[in-house]
Amino acid sequence: QVQLVESGGGLVQPGGSLRLSCTTSGSIRSLNRMAWYRQAPGKERELVARITSDGNTKYSDSVKGRFTISRDNAKYTVDLQMNSLKPEDTAVYYCNAEVLPYGGTNYLFYWGQGTQVTVSS
Repeated sequence: QVQLVESGGGLVQPGGSLRLSCTTSGSIRSLNRMAWYRQAPGKERELVARITSDGNTKYSDSVKGRFTISRDNAKYTVDLQMNSLKPEDTAVYYCNAEVLPYGGTNYLFYWGQGTQVTVSS
């Protein structure tokens, strides 16, 4: 089994910053793509940022220039530094990882349980 656990969410004022972290555990042989998604009330889950194993990154237009995704390949963790936060960034943020489990032959996608980020004055 593979588990992803997010942390770092909370309440922050507009213009503030938060850093989300996602740790992994379980039977992981290899990690490929890691990503952060978010889902606001009444909206579909959307990709915020993703990073490949060799460090290539991609961001949604709405967060480009404000958010930075990073990963530690030795620890199998991924972080999301969020700066200049706006009320429209309010959502539950989910970690997603493409994992090759030990004993497996295919990469599988796993999700964390989510962490709430609320941007409000």
